[in-house]
Amino acid sequence: MSGEISWRADLSRVDADDVNVRYAQGALTVRQRDFRATAVGSEAGYGSQVLAPRTLGRPVNRVRAELTAQVPSGARIAVDVRGRAEDGSWTEWREADAGAEASPAGSAVALPRTVVAVQARITLWDKGGQARVRGLRLTADQGPEPRTPRAAAAFSARVFATREGLVGGTTANGHVIQPNDHFVALPSRRGLSPNGSGQYSVQVCGPARCETAPVWDVGPWNIRDDYWNPSSVRESFKDLPQGKPEAQAAYENGYNGGLDGSGRRVLNPAGIDLADGTFANVGLRDNGWVTVTYLWTGPQTGKSFPTWGTAVRIRQQATTASPEVARLAGPTQVNVSCQVHGQRITVDGITNDAWSYLPDYGGYITNIYIDVPEQWLPGVPQC
Repeated sequence: MSGEISWRADLSRVDADDVNVRYAQGALTVRQRDFRATAVGSEAGYGSQVLAPRTLGRPVNRVRAELTAQVPSGARIAVDVRGRAEDGSWTEWREADAGAEASPAGSAVALPRTVVAVQARITLWDKGGQARVRGLRLTADQGPEPRTPRAAAAFSARVFATREGLVGGTTANGHVIQPNDHFVALPSRRGLSPNGSGQYSVQVCGPARCETAPVWDVGPWNIRDDYWNPSSVRESFKDLPQGKPEAQAAYENGYNGGLDGSGRRVLNPAGIDLADGTFANVGLRDNGWVTVTYLWTGPQTGKSFPTWGTAVRIRQQATTASPEVARLAGPTQVNVSCQVHGQRITVDGITNDAWSYLPDYGGYITNIYIDVPEQWLPGVPQC
């Protein structure tokens, strides 16, 4: 390929957004062979490393991965890649055919749009503890423009929701589940946010209200069912229509013999799991139907800014007396469409009356938590 950019990933940096992995003696391995993430299923030896993003000197839309690893029988290693566009939005994760044991790299992964930064994620399933990842080389270039334009609006579907519970367990992205927690699980790693981020979030509307929550776990039932995508790009079950989870088709219509992708008998049509706080907040008392909007599938609106702080509340209006519509668990890149002068508040010695409207969350955040020096955000209009 001409004009390609190639680099070796740094596997030695294991940090807070990594799950059950360690780096020692020149190799990445699972740390505990019996570790199981909550909603990924019963497979032991799960581990995952989210590598640092690589900012590139020019736009690209194809990525090739070359893995150097020892993969014994019964173990599996996957490499996923994604890209960040100039507007700050991320594409979904896409699994790369990375080869093994220093074999030639597989075919390039075509990203759905042109990006200026690339990130990789390595996931291991190794209950024997013998798999070793010794290196990963990534190569990016500019290929033909994607044929599928980005949707004019984020996709929504009516799906059956179940309560995840499992307080004290660890999600697929490394989050330890808390009482009254706020997040969701979807049955595909393509839309899994790194720990503490809301890069992939959904709006869940139940009987009482709507809540925006990040995707922090994988499940229910399946792990390769990105049913919110068009059939043409869906990872599995391509004969199902967009918006129909495989578990729902199996339960209602006997699809796949009534089994999920792992061969288990499907006992309910669930397409989303809700953490306890989200489950209660949208008004569910028992498992039931909700309307879900997969926010990252729509256009990027507004101007992108980083935030700071933990458990930062987003309010329906620009005042602390207004109902909470979502929370940012940790530092998050957010889109601001406009700003207003609202309640004057003080946090950590900083006083400000400016609030920003976040269209992806449907509410306002005090500008104190926007991580820029200006109290009134530059380049953002007044609402």
